Amino acid sequence: MGKFPRYFTIWQKLGLSGVKLTAYLVLLFLMAPILVIIPLSFNAEPYFTFTEGMLALDPSAYSMKWYEEILADQKWILAIKNSFYIGLMATLIATVLGTTAAIGLTSGQMPFQRMIMALLLSPMIVPLIITAAGMFFFYTQLDIAGSYMGVILAHAALGTPFVVITVNAALAGFDYSLVRASLGMGAKPVYTFFKVIMPLIRPGVISGALFAFVTSFDEVIVVLFLAGPEQRTIPRQMFSGLREEINPTILAVATLLVIISGLLLLTMEYLRARGEKMRAGDVD
Repeated sequence: MGKFPRYFTIWQKLGLSGVKLTAYLVLLFLMAPILVIIPLSFNAEPYFTFTEGMLALDPSAYSMKWYEEILADQKWILAIKNSFYIGLMATLIATVLGTTAAIGLTSGQMPFQRMIMALLLSPMIVPLIITAAGMFFFYTQLDIAGSYMGVILAHAALGTPFVVITVNAALAGFDYSLVRASLGMGAKPVYTFFKVIMPLIRPGVISGALFAFVTSFDEVIVVLFLAGPEQRTIPRQMFSGLREEINPTILAVATLLVIISGLLLLTMEYLRARGEKMRAGDVD
């Protein structure tokens, strides 16, 4: 929404201004509860409230000690390592499964496409606690509950639908004549995938992978059901901290998670814009 065209009437301009104001208010409503934790994470006192010194902008009321506490506590170090390890492994599995599933569903040769798509997206629709309970009983039978493998597979299952959606969107309008031409000239299917299909859908694949990673990184319910003490992740450690010992260390970790999520969102927006340019032929 930039400058208004000259032919807009005063009422149209007021209406568009009202829409813009509403959008900013909705943004403030959504972001305020998230952003308020950032200054609280620098509180020098072990409280979850703004002290008089903080409100008066007294430098002595602010401290980095809660961030230092993260590095000094082995539980947080283990949780950070687990979150990245489980998140990366689950993202890898979800990206491979979701990409191949999306390509198969958009090829036009897959029967029952709508039913299969609905089943693939079901982890996003079914309440997570039901999914977690079902995974717990199923993985217990396979003897992988309470292991890294169980948590990784569970997070991969939760992240796969996001990959399917983003890759499916990247494949919208894809010219499959390029694939037929590549195969017709003697190229092998694997070569065709990596040299013809993948360059065109790469932004969608990377966006889906980032969504899958964020899903795994922030997930807590499945971890509560499936993870043992050794597989404790950051959200699980935060949940335990809220029950056992409340201090601003949790807010410091939450601030770091907000920053990481923000960077990932910026990356996904860049990839989305790049994907649109590629489809328009504006990117070399």
